[in-house]
Amino acid sequence: MERKKQNPTAEDETQIISRRIQRISLHITPIPRPLHDHDNNLGLLPCATREKLEVETEKLSVYMRGKYRDMQEKIYEYFNARPELQTPVEISKDEHRELCWRQMYGLIRETGIRPLKYVVEEPAKYFAITEAVGAVDISLGIKLGVQYSLWGGSVMNLGTKKHKDKYSEKIDSLEYPGCFAMTELHHGSNVQGIQTVATFDPITDEFTINTPNDGAIKWWIGNAAVHGKFASVFAKLMLPTHDAKGVSDMGVHAFIVPLRHFKTHQALPGIEIHDCGHKVGLNGVDNGALRFTSVRIPRDNLLNRFGDVTRDGKYTSSLPTINKRFAATLGELVGGRVGLGYSSVGVLKIASTIAIRYSLLRQQFGPPKQPEISILDYQSQQHKLMPMLATTYAFHFATVNLLKIYSQMKRTHDEQLVGEVHALSAGIKAYVTSYTAKSLSVCREACGGHGYAAVNRFGTLRNDHDIFQTFEGDNTVLLQQVAADLLKQYKEKFQGGTLSVTWNYLRESMNTYLSQPNPVTSRWEGVEHLRDPKFQLDAFRYRTSRLLQSAAVRLRKHSKTLGGFGAWNRCLNHLLTLAESHIESVILEKFIEAVENCPDASSRAALKLVCDLYALHRIWNDIGTYRNVDYVAPNKAKAIHKLTDHLSFQVRNIAKELVDAFDLPDHVTRAPIAMQSEAYAQYTQQVGF
Repeated sequence: MERKKQNPTAEDETQIISRRIQRISLHITPIPRPLHDHDNNLGLLPCATREKLEVETEKLSVYMRGKYRDMQEKIYEYFNARPELQTPVEISKDEHRELCWRQMYGLIRETGIRPLKYVVEEPAKYFAITEAVGAVDISLGIKLGVQYSLWGGSVMNLGTKKHKDKYSEKIDSLEYPGCFAMTELHHGSNVQGIQTVATFDPITDEFTINTPNDGAIKWWIGNAAVHGKFASVFAKLMLPTHDAKGVSDMGVHAFIVPLRHFKTHQALPGIEIHDCGHKVGLNGVDNGALRFTSVRIPRDNLLNRFGDVTRDGKYTSSLPTINKRFAATLGELVGGRVGLGYSSVGVLKIASTIAIRYSLLRQQFGPPKQPEISILDYQSQQHKLMPMLATTYAFHFATVNLLKIYSQMKRTHDEQLVGEVHALSAGIKAYVTSYTAKSLSVCREACGGHGYAAVNRFGTLRNDHDIFQTFEGDNTVLLQQVAADLLKQYKEKFQGGTLSVTWNYLRESMNTYLSQPNPVTSRWEGVEHLRDPKFQLDAFRYRTSRLLQSAAVRLRKHSKTLGGFGAWNRCLNHLLTLAESHIESVILEKFIEAVENCPDASSRAALKLVCDLYALHRIWNDIGTYRNVDYVAPNKAKAIHKLTDHLSFQVRNIAKELVDAFDLPDHVTRAPIAMQSEAYAQYTQQVGF
């Protein structure tokens, strides 16, 4: 026996090799395991035998919509009762602009809603108003935002008591329609590079506003082409000096500049106003271009919260540098980003509601000699729409949380909160609007040929929403701000500094996340483990932490040869991925909290299911990252994929209840393809049948 072991035959060697290969193959391709011990053929069971959660739509809707539901209902009811104010499918640019003005004017004057008050005192209520208004017509939502959040917000946030006393009531009542003139033809994202100048004249106690070249023309200014009578004009404040330069640049400031005569509505002397013309979308908003030639305004028209000029031409400020004043100014305007992210989720709710209701109603093909089945019973349709629905819910709770932090910042003016809101709003606005833009095309495609009919809204929604990715900060630029802030927090972590609340996990768990993956947990594949919020959030944060550490190492390496700017540019795609990963971690964290805080058991169970689908779908979409570092073993990756499919079907079973919980009125989701069969009859009548 001993000799046989020491000198094995060829047959023995073949058996040993065969056993080893078999063992290795089991590691690589394990024996399939059921999702539940009692359900060995889960993947083969017919749809009818799958369990369905009982969801009380009203309770879920109350939890979703919160305390501003009545305000939104008031807006929906107003437009529902006035069909003449609902935007028709076919409308010219000029007609749309006038309709948009009548919509806003009617809403403000007839309902008594005063949005400007809420911009400062109760931002969450203001954004609930803009969501409802935007659901009626995105152009109307943007026009209202220009009037109250941008023009009104600049006066309220950058001005002082004298400006608020003089302008606020008339802005709120629409007696003073206005614009927000920041963007120039040659400078959009780089606000510090704008070239419009406001030079102080100590003799007349006035500022002279000038556009020095064509590149400095104010461009894409909402409300400018037709309706605006005033503008908050952002310009470099220049003070006369007695040195060789003759002037001193004090940085970008905002000035109130009258644009049109109140009686004749003609442009005032020195002001040229041009129409930017027909756009891809948002043609209810009258975007225009402004050129200033020696336009004189009183010194009091300087919005002087962060910097002022005395009668004798001396500059005063509590902030010592141009950069600090600029940061403070932009910090007060961050509400626009907060609102865009929130409004983008509203658009995603509308599109997903239309597409899912259509997919539930539309029947196509089926088993031989049996009735056709709903297209939402096809796995491919579920893969298109169910993760999107889960993501819509995730975005909802993330943006609600952002509104909460933003409101707290407005109340307290806490410096740490200001920095947190700045970075978080940049990331959420960029991530949410990019996702929504892609999803609108997916929804259109999911509805086939009917989705291409203008009456079914996808084209309008897609075209109107598309610019959300650009204004209030280009998404690529905003994600770089998030990455820069993460790197700053990373540095603070190793220097023992204080981290903001949202970034705490970098301190608490960085060492854990950056250690080698546990070979045991990387192979756990049980349903309970995969649906554990701790596993899901740890996976998201692990990816972010690895990306952050590797980005810091790469930047340090390339800085030695390329310099700071060159190194950043070399690592740019890495940094954008890092920023997106971090925002996904924040979104999941807030979704998990929302599930745990839901008071109703049936709603909580539904939200838990949706949250699990969101988390596992995101992990599966980036499974290569987790596999590359052995964070997830092959058998676990397969289990994640299989469970994601299963959860997607379970969500499909309650999809109607989930979209009904958005509680959108019929005239908002008025697409015939989203309604009952009688609406199809009306749809065919419209084209002459």
